[in-house]
Amino acid sequence: MKDFHGKVAVVTGGASGIGRALAEKSAQLGMKVVLADVETDALKQAEEAMKAAGADVLAVQTDVSKAEDVEALAQKTFDTYGAVHLLFNNAGVGAGTTIWESSLADWQWVLGVNLWGVIHGVHFFVPRMLAQSDEGHIVNTASSAGLIASSGLGIYKVTKHGVVTLSETLELELRQRGVNLKVSVLCPEWVNTRILESERNRPAALQNPPQAMRPEIEAAIQAIRHVVETGIPASQVADTVFDAIREGRFYILTHPSTKFGVQLRMQGILDDSGPQDIMQFFAQNAG
Repeated sequence: MKDFHGKVAVVTGGASGIGRALAEKSAQLGMKVVLADVETDALKQAEEAMKAAGADVLAVQTDVSKAEDVEALAQKTFDTYGAVHLLFNNAGVGAGTTIWESSLADWQWVLGVNLWGVIHGVHFFVPRMLAQSDEGHIVNTASSAGLIASSGLGIYKVTKHGVVTLSETLELELRQRGVNLKVSVLCPEWVNTRILESERNRPAALQNPPQAMRPEIEAAIQAIRHVVETGIPASQVADTVFDAIREGRFYILTHPSTKFGVQLRMQGILDDSGPQDIMQFFAQNAG
């Protein structure tokens, strides 16, 4: 897809972070934008700001972990605009500690948003996008964490690895059908977003009981917070995504170092040495 003007983009997690940047970039290119987000106040603010800038925007409060919400989003989008040309399955959260110490509520929440959110988006939008007989492109937001091996962020990485293989399979299946619907998977590294504040949108039923945080976990969170806050701006990610759409690229990487992490992971598979921790490798080889 090279011409975006007058077409329709749907962005989940569209009220902040990468989603907000993708929505604003879509509007700058003359697209009609459907903003979907679970956070009501942020969604309203984003809608008002984009409309004030002249964008044609439809805001739909959506919890992507709920099938009925995403089905309603798809129905309202097609009822309003009659088509979808770009679908950004982007909503994401993070939670948990080690694989064995994370609560079942952590698993349910993160898998529900990060993985089931993409599943729901594909399930309810793809049949409609195929039926419209017009070109389209789907971008599923995974992460560099979905391509590499490291300790920490276990639940998050499980969902992102899932999104990568879902996207790869979807692309191959659509290609076999010979349809004009393309797929990309977005795998950013550190981006300056509010991902570490995602607990603000955690459902009450999936909250953990109050508990003291161990010093090593607190230190790890602070280290992650630093690299997030010094990460690239979300607007740069959006520019990279639209370049990839124009060029028809499947894997969208924002940092050259991701490819090294992929090589390190593949080395552990091919030479049977087991998983290699990319973060530990960089720490050991710093300087």
